Amino acid sequence: MPFRISKKYVLLFETKSFKDYRGYFEEVFKKSFFDDKVPQFKQDNISVSKKGVIRGLHFQKKPKAQGKLVYCLKGKILDVAVDIRKGSPNYGKWTGEILSEDNAKMFYIPEGFAHGFCSLEESSLIMYKCTDEYSPEHDSGVKWNDPKIGINWPFNNPIISEKDQKLPGLEEADNNFIYEE
Repeated sequence: MPFRISKKYVLLFETKSFKDYRGYFEEVFKKSFFDDKVPQFKQDNISVSKKGVIRGLHFQKKPKAQGKLVYCLKGKILDVAVDIRKGSPNYGKWTGEILSEDNAKMFYIPEGFAHGFCSLEESSLIMYKCTDEYSPEHDSGVKWNDPKIGINWPFNNPIISEKDQKLPGLEEADNNFIYEE
């Protein structure tokens, strides 16, 4: 599972997929591989989304901040990370990857980044591991279409939850992340 991008930032992992006429086999998570690359995981989540659904941009504030390792089990998504660390040279910039059941990629989004995704197929099943448990009092987010971020989402009229429609822009978000070299 080689990765790219500095370990201080977002990481992309590619698993080995063994495919044949019966289907395929993948080692999705092996603790010994991740131990020196990401913090320990404490919670697993699954999300199913229809085509055109955008979820995010979500994060949890310190001290319950979460890193997330995202994997698409079925379907295809555009997975996005936005640097929200105040003072970062990349503050407000985003990066994204296509994750699918076919490409066997995993995207690690560390603390200090907002996370969101868009389902590109009729039913996308996403699993993600989190470095801390969900905490409602630390839950926060940034509006999915904040023009200061400028994410190039693939749909003009996406399906957005009421909660996500009410999220503030990047500058107004309740965010306590500070960039540290």
